[in-house]
Amino acid sequence: MNPAAGIGLRAPHLAEIVRDRPAAGFLEIHAENHLGASPARQALEGLRRDYALSVHAVGLSLGSVEGLDEAHLDRVATLIDRLQPALVSDHLAWSVAGGRYFNDLLPLPYTQEALEVVVRNVDRLQERLGRQVLVENPSCYLAFAHSTLSEAEFLAELAHRSGCGLLLDVNNIVVTAHNLRLDPMDWLEKLPASAVGEYHLAGHAVNDADGDTILIDDHGSRVSEGVWKLFGEVVGRFGPKPALVEWDTDLPDVNVLLAEADRARAFLDAEGGADARAA
Repeated sequence: MNPAAGIGLRAPHLAEIVRDRPAAGFLEIHAENHLGASPARQALEGLRRDYALSVHAVGLSLGSVEGLDEAHLDRVATLIDRLQPALVSDHLAWSVAGGRYFNDLLPLPYTQEALEVVVRNVDRLQERLGRQVLVENPSCYLAFAHSTLSEAEFLAELAHRSGCGLLLDVNNIVVTAHNLRLDPMDWLEKLPASAVGEYHLAGHAVNDADGDTILIDDHGSRVSEGVWKLFGEVVGRFGPKPALVEWDTDLPDVNVLLAEADRARAFLDAEGGADARAA
């Protein structure tokens, strides 16, 4: 996919986008919202004539020691076969245990044992889909004391061993770096540029906890200035890639989302122009 700027497509905006076909670089959906036949999925199949699509899964549970749920994987694969998206992604997290699904993306320790699990699951996912997938860095609020790798080192080794790509969520980098007292530039330094395939941008909440400030990845507001600043550093380091604006709670008018995507596109265009001049 070209380095366009897109928006997350949520149900309240679907009818308006189907009717008006606004200018957007691409549309991203959550796979688990469209696994069954429905009018919404039929509308998506029509939209793919005018927009590139990205399928972002939230329930494959790549960190599950039990392996992937093959029935769920088959349903996701069927959706991808029908939509033929340009990008497919999920998270460095787990959400299934003993056949029970949790409504959250849960963290895992960054150890060699956990790496073996995730590599095995990503290998199975890519084998079933017949394509590369992108794995997204999570937002973190606590660190495991027995982790032996940093998050960035874990992601880099995952990409090396599985051949997957990386989806850099810039908001999640800001949230994690703030909450765990990390330097985001050190975090970026450990990533292989060749593996980066997409960016995510979103808003976060600022909460006070016993006099300490905690950032919460809630996708419920405009992208913060701190995230935009880091995005400029990210694009300068890794180059223009497809960039998505996510907004999942307190949804605004679709034109607000499109304006945020326009701002993201300006970063991509500026760096693309700089690359062209350098060449």
